[in-house]
Amino acid sequence: MDSEAAPPSRPNASRLAGAPSTYLRSAAEQAIDWHPWGPEPFELARRTGRPILLDIGASWCHWCHVMDEGTYADAEVARLLGQHFVAVKVDRDEHPEVDRRYQREVGALTGEGGWPLTGFLTPDGKLFLGGTYFPPTDGHGRPGFRRVLKEVARLWREEPERIRENARAVEESLARMRAARTPLSAPLEGFVTTVRGELLASYDPANGGFGTAPKFPHPTAVSFLLWDAYARSDADTAERARETLTRMADGGMYDQVGGGFHRYSVDEGWHIPHFEKMGVDNAALLAAYVDGAQRFQDPRLEEVVRGILGWAREVLADPNGGFGASQDADNAPGDDGDYFTWTRGELKAVLDAEELRLAVRFFGVGTDGRMPHDPERNVLFRMLPLAEAAEGIPLTESPEATLARVVEKLRAARARRPVPAVDRALYADINGRFLGAFARAGAFLGDPTVVADARRAADRFLKDGYRPGKGVGHRLGPSGPDAFGLLEDQVAFAGGLIELSAVLAEPKYLTPAVELMELIDREFRGEDGLLRDLSPRLYDGPPIGALSEPSYPLEDSPHLSANAATALAFLRLFGLLHEEKWHEKAAALLPPIAARVHGVGLFATGAAWAAGLLLTPPATLVVEGTGPEHVALVRAARRAWHPSICVFDGRPPPPFSMPGDLASSPEGGSPRALLCVGTTCAPPVTDPAAIAPLLRTYRAP
Repeated sequence: MDSEAAPPSRPNASRLAGAPSTYLRSAAEQAIDWHPWGPEPFELARRTGRPILLDIGASWCHWCHVMDEGTYADAEVARLLGQHFVAVKVDRDEHPEVDRRYQREVGALTGEGGWPLTGFLTPDGKLFLGGTYFPPTDGHGRPGFRRVLKEVARLWREEPERIRENARAVEESLARMRAARTPLSAPLEGFVTTVRGELLASYDPANGGFGTAPKFPHPTAVSFLLWDAYARSDADTAERARETLTRMADGGMYDQVGGGFHRYSVDEGWHIPHFEKMGVDNAALLAAYVDGAQRFQDPRLEEVVRGILGWAREVLADPNGGFGASQDADNAPGDDGDYFTWTRGELKAVLDAEELRLAVRFFGVGTDGRMPHDPERNVLFRMLPLAEAAEGIPLTESPEATLARVVEKLRAARARRPVPAVDRALYADINGRFLGAFARAGAFLGDPTVVADARRAADRFLKDGYRPGKGVGHRLGPSGPDAFGLLEDQVAFAGGLIELSAVLAEPKYLTPAVELMELIDREFRGEDGLLRDLSPRLYDGPPIGALSEPSYPLEDSPHLSANAATALAFLRLFGLLHEEKWHEKAAALLPPIAARVHGVGLFATGAAWAAGLLLTPPATLVVEGTGPEHVALVRAARRAWHPSICVFDGRPPPPFSMPGDLASSPEGGSPRALLCVGTTCAPPVTDPAAIAPLLRTYRAP
C-alpha cells in the first residue's frame, strides 16, 4: 500500500469530457483526475497501491452539486485525492447496478445512504469506509473531507489491518442479513393482511401519505390501497388513497405552475420539496393519478394527470420519440429552488392587484411554504379552497378563470428565468414506465395524441434499443443501445409495451413484451427462484468490485421493485392472453418475494399489491358495434376503474384472447359492452352510465 508514489499526471483533456453522462461531463473541468466506472481505475489502483475514492451521484441531485461545487472544487481536496487516491465518478442513472451494491454496502457499514454516495474501496473493489455528503472542512454536523482524506490515507499507509477489518465487517454484515431471512410460513393472504396493517399504521391522518419527514410519494402504496378497498369493499381505505393523492397534489411537492412532481417533501405537510423532478417518479405518479381519477371521478385528480403529462411532454420529451431522465433542482451554483419559488415582489411584478390577492391567499404565500434559507421566497401550495380564497376579492371573472390567468402569467414569467438543466439521456426503464403510463392516461382522457407519444417511445426503443434474445439496452445513445442485461430495463419496458398493447390491441407491441417476459424468466433467475438485478450471461458491463455479488431488487425504493413488477407483468399477460402459465409464474414468484420482504412494511406494498391481484380474477371488457352509442360506451369504459381490467374497442386479434363465454359467443351488431371477470361474464350493457357501477360490484362466483 504505497501511497507515496507519484500521482499520475492529469491528462490534458479530462476523461469525462466526452462521457455520455451529463453528470460526468459536468465534472470534466474539475482539478481532480476523475475516472469513469470501468476496469482501468481498478487496475491503476492495484498498480500504484492506492485506495479508490468512489463518488456516485446524478445530474438531478442537489447535494451532489453542492459537493462538486464546494468539496471537489477545493484545491486541498484535489491535491489529497491526486496524491493518495484513484478517483472514480459514477452516474447512478447510468449505472444503477453499481449504485445498488455500494448503497447496500455503505448502508451496512454506516446505516445511511443516498446521494452523493461516497465510498472508499480497496483496489479489488471492497468497501472499507463510506458516507454521503462531506463538506470540504468541518461543518453541517459532518467532518470535513480534507480531514477524512488525510485520515483514510494514514490508515491505508499505517494500519492496513484496520482496512481489512472494515472490509470484512461489511461482508459479515451483509452475510448476517442474508442469513436472517426466514421462510414465510403464512399463505399469501396472510402476507397481504400483514402489509396492509403495517401500511395503515404508517398512514398520516393529518396530511395524507405515509411516514414522517422527509416524506416521499409512494404511488405503489396508493395502488395497493385502491385494490384493498375494492377487495374488502372498504370505503375508509379508499378515502386514505384519495386523501393521499389530493394532499400531494395540493402541496408544494407538486409544481402548481408547471405541473409534474418534485422528488420528495422535506416536511410532513408536503409544503417544501426537494426540487429535482425525476422521470421515474412522475411516470409512476401519472399511473397512480390515472387510477385515482378513474376510481373517484375527481376533476382535481384528472387535472393533475394533465399537469404531469404537460410537464413530461414540455420538458422531457425527445423530438425523435421517448423521454429524458430528469430535471435538475438548481439552475446555478449556490441555487436552491429559485426557479420554482417566488417572493411577494416577484408576484406583484407579474400580477394585477386582484390577481395578487387571490394568489397570495390561495397559494399560502408567507405561510408554510417559506424557504428556510430565504424566508422571502415561497413554494406555492394550495392552502385554501379556491372559493374561500376568492371571498371578498372583486374579481372581474370567475375564481377559476382568474386562477387560470394567474398560472399562465406565472408560467410566462418563470420561462424568463434560467431554467434548470434537463438530463436528456434515454433510459429503457424510465421510458418503459412512461410509455405505459402515457398509454393509460391517453385512453382515460380520450386523447389519441398522448397515446401517440407512448407509441413513438415504444417504436424508437423497439427499433434502436431492442435485440431479440438479448433484451433492451439500458441506455439508447447516438451509436445505439448499450448496457444490456439489467432486469429493471426488461420488466419496465415489457410492462410499458403490455399497457400500450392493451390500449391499442396491436400484436406489434404484445409480441416483444411476451419475448421480454420469457427472457426474464429464463435469464435472471437466482436463489429461491427470485430474480437478480442483472443477468450473468447477458450483462455486458465489467464484472468488477461488488458486481460479483448477486443482488435482488425486492423492496420498493419507493417506486415498484423489479421483482414485484415482474409478478405484475406476468399477471397482466394472463389477463390479455388467458394462458394459465403466466398466472402460474406469478404464483411461483410471489411467495419467495414475500419471504424476503415481510416486516419491511411500506416498502413491501408492491409485492402485496401483486399478491392481491394474484387473488383477484382479471376483468375483460369488450365494446362492440359502431356509431355514437358505441363511442359513448368506449369512453365510459376507459374512464371507469377496476384494479385489473383490459378494455377493448372491438374484439382484438390473436394473440389476444377472450375469456369464458366471450371467446365463443358471436359478435353482436348493435352497440354493447360485454364484461367478463375471470371466466364469468355479466349480461351485456348498453347504457354508458351503468359501466362504472358494474365494475365496482360485479364479482366472479
